[in-house]
Amino acid sequence: MAVVALKGGSGKTTIGAHLALAAHLRGASVTVVDIDPQQSSHNVLSARGDDGPVCIAASAAGLMAAQFAAQGLKRDLMIIDTPAGAVEDVTEAIVLADYVVLVARPTLLDLAGLARTLPIVRRLKKRSVVVVNQAPVARSAIEPPVIKRALRGLAFMQAHVAPVIIRLRAAYQIALETGRSAEESTDVAAARDMAALWDFIAAELAGAPAEWMADEEPAEQAASKLTPPSSSSGVSPEDP
Repeated sequence: MAVVALKGGSGKTTIGAHLALAAHLRGASVTVVDIDPQQSSHNVLSARGDDGPVCIAASAAGLMAAQFAAQGLKRDLMIIDTPAGAVEDVTEAIVLADYVVLVARPTLLDLAGLARTLPIVRRLKKRSVVVVNQAPVARSAIEPPVIKRALRGLAFMQAHVAPVIIRLRAAYQIALETGRSAEESTDVAAARDMAALWDFIAAELAGAPAEWMADEEPAEQAASKLTPPSSSSGVSPEDP
């Protein structure tokens, strides 16, 4: 599985680390390969100690060797944490992956970055899902306008979107400070959402058909056709 976001700050490492921990907590043997020069996944998961996913720092050129090593050790899952903005490295990860998790905040710039990534995924015929991350919490079960706009943009791209939206909660970052998952925290909402996201992705990894894979043209057009929200909404394109 490759976890991808060309736009920096989307929370890619947070999602990737939590998915690795979710699989680990359910008994899977997990290897995380961190090809991001910042090595955030490596630093975070190392804080957990020996009881957790194995995390190695590598370059994109070393991905195939890491994959062979994981296969030789009969690991259940390998997750690749990719660097933001490095299209060539991201493409290498997508080539090797069976499944791609595309992480995006509900902002114009994140969706524009996603519109550059989706055509690569589709040309390589990879199964993928978009995870909306760092979203404002819904009030009275009503989504904020920024979420509604983002979902319309994703629908225009014909993107396959996870039904679980990850909200902007401090619990995710606080848990990772000690290499833990929000599922191991006292924040019930954060634990519930991350567990639900893993359950959805695990079902897809188990072999859900890729009927939702669409032609790449809508995503290629999306970067130019998406428009920022009007000033009357009171929400800027960069609002989380």
